[in-house]
Amino acid sequence: MNIHEYQAKEVLREFGVPVPRGEAAFTVDEAVKGAEKLGGPVWVVKAQIHAGGRGKAGGVKVVKSIDDVKKESARILGSTLVTHQTGPAGKKVNRLYIEEGSAIDKEFYLSLLVDRESSRVAIVASTEGGVNIEEVAHDTPEKITTITVDPVANICPHHVRRLAKALGLNAEAQKQLSPLLTNLYKAFVDTDMSMLEINPLVLTKDNKLICLDAKVDFDNNALFLHPQIAALRDETEEDAKEIEASKYDLNYIALEGSIGCMVNGAGLAMASMDIIKLYGSAPANFLDVGGSATKEKVAAAFKIITSDPNVKGILVNIFGGIMKCDVIAEGVVAAVKEVGLKVPLVVRLEGTNVDLGKKIIKESGLNVTTGDDLDDAAQKIVKAVKEAA
Repeated sequence: MNIHEYQAKEVLREFGVPVPRGEAAFTVDEAVKGAEKLGGPVWVVKAQIHAGGRGKAGGVKVVKSIDDVKKESARILGSTLVTHQTGPAGKKVNRLYIEEGSAIDKEFYLSLLVDRESSRVAIVASTEGGVNIEEVAHDTPEKITTITVDPVANICPHHVRRLAKALGLNAEAQKQLSPLLTNLYKAFVDTDMSMLEINPLVLTKDNKLICLDAKVDFDNNALFLHPQIAALRDETEEDAKEIEASKYDLNYIALEGSIGCMVNGAGLAMASMDIIKLYGSAPANFLDVGGSATKEKVAAAFKIITSDPNVKGILVNIFGGIMKCDVIAEGVVAAVKEVGLKVPLVVRLEGTNVDLGKKIIKESGLNVTTGDDLDDAAQKIVKAVKEAA
């Protein structure tokens, strides 16, 4: 689960992490009042959306008067920002963050994330702050330093020394880095974050380390442990289909293709998406119904897929193990009878109760094409979609 910058900074502030003062605003009047409360002479008006690249898209502006706060707030609020992370449709700005200005001397990149290779939390740092870390990793990888943290020892002096050296910090800034790293790590672990990105971490002209931006992602599976974090969710920033899927514990991610996919198991889902691409089309979604889905969950999944206007065909690919093929068949039949079927549908079933599943579909009277295997099913759905276009 992602949260907004101002929410992330509030979480970090509770753990003693240095962040600038700021005020959230949902209207222009609230933005002006927030700026007046902070005091001048410099403010930063920031659009709040769940995407990076806001500054390049005109969503972050430094101003030096209350009138300009009002002017920029009116311009940004309600506008649609298009960044490299929003896609061409962009995201509408419904919230602002008015922040006190900072006299920046140097900018750095700092992030914490789960490193699956080492099964530890990794800290990634670079002197190239304020830019896309992907570009740095591609063009100048030597400017990125990565360390992992032993969960028993936590942050140690050698971590601080190594990162301070990599960032070229002076002695005073290195002293500040120690509690900053310790508190960031504690915030990461205690709230079950999966990613924490500070870009940029800045050293001000009066030699203070401050987290000038913050992007946080939490582990959805741990949200029940943190109701105060779960309450920060902003559903207006999420795809409506993904929200509906979460109500049924379905793993759904909207994509930009034309073939809807319903699969059980993440690996099989990825293989299904790959083979659709291989045969010249593109998946409209990732949807894993899991190994313990019920007829009702399958029906809900089918409805979610068909609610996407970009879907021109549907591939159901089920390998029955714990998930029985007859349950999938019953769910698909129930959903089709309720919402109708206006696009080609190809179903490939294999495994537990496969014969019963195929019988249910055959006797349903629905216009459904069956696939002998994944390769056959993928070719059939791609062909059907192209012929219907």
